[in-house]
Formats: sequence, structure tokens, C-alpha cells
Amino acid sequence: MPGEVAMTELLERAIARLQNLPESEQNAIASIILEEIEDERQWDKAFSSSPDLLAKLAALAMVEYHAGETQELDPEKL
Repeated sequence: MPGEVAMTELLERAIARLQNLPESEQNAIASIILEEIEDERQWDKAFSSSPDLLAKLAALAMVEYHAGETQELDPEKL
């Protein structure tokens, strides 16, 4: 088909293994994959519609960093 993209070898292997699982496990994994694809699509949409905002936020973060107004992240304090 025109415009069709071939599956990667890794994806083909994953699908082959999924076919051997019980239906309930196949459905659970399929749901996770579909949710992940939709999440990525939403993030891509959000970021593509606001590149200026992201650039401004990054610039502001750097200004705060250079002014000494930031703190190093300490995982022990999370």
C-alpha cells in the first residue's frame, strides 16, 4: 500500500510473542500500547502549539539559575 510503513523487527518479535499470550493479557498489553500512543500524540500536540511558551519558560529557568535562585535537586528530600 502507498504510504505504508513496515514494522520494525523488534515490533514484529513483540507481536509474535503477544500472539501466544491469553486473550486477557493480549488485551491488557494492547490497551497499554494504545494509551501510550495517545499520550505521545497529546504531548506532541501540546508542545507543537506552544514552542514560544516553552522557549520563554526555559529562558526564565536559566535566568533564575544564573541569579542563584535555584536549588540542586536532592533525591533524599523528595
